[in-house]
Amino acid sequence: MTTQGMDPVELLKQDHAKVKQLFSQFEAAQSDRKDEIFQQIFKELQVHTKIEEEIFYPAVKQIDSDGANEAVEEHNIVDFILGAMKKLSPDDEAYDAKFTTLKENVQHHIEEEEGEMFPEAQAKMSTGQMQDLGAKMMERKEKLMKAGTRSRSSKSGSRSTSTRSRTSTSGRSRTAGRSR
Repeated sequence: MTTQGMDPVELLKQDHAKVKQLFSQFEAAQSDRKDEIFQQIFKELQVHTKIEEEIFYPAVKQIDSDGANEAVEEHNIVDFILGAMKKLSPDDEAYDAKFTTLKENVQHHIEEEEGEMFPEAQAKMSTGQMQDLGAKMMERKEKLMKAGTRSRSSKSGSRSTSTRSRTSTSGRSRTAGRSR
């Protein structure tokens, strides 16, 4: 696949459409297929957020640092929900509720990006900048999809491991307190 001339906004919108499609499949699925579909959602979101945080958002920060920072925080919330869902089975009573929360947060994020961030980036960045971003993002996405999914914090340095540790520690202590 050629990476020259790829529009980064179109690439990200394609990812958004894919995740929305997977959300619909999840909602229509029987319990025995939900975990398989969730694993696809997980991988798509992990790869998507990596290319945004490593490549797209640093460029957007130059024109709208508040918007880029807010988007990263929205990713943190989605990461938290994804982590919680990975610990549950589809038969767990909280699984579908967590999925609904995941879907709502992702849809909100998509609406903000497509309604505000993307048009601003297209208006304020040159065609050359956009093509360069698109090529870098497509190359990175291809590598990530081939390599499989890893935690965004494990390699990129885009996340503090101490934040992840606090989250998982507090999540465990709350869960442990309720389950006994």
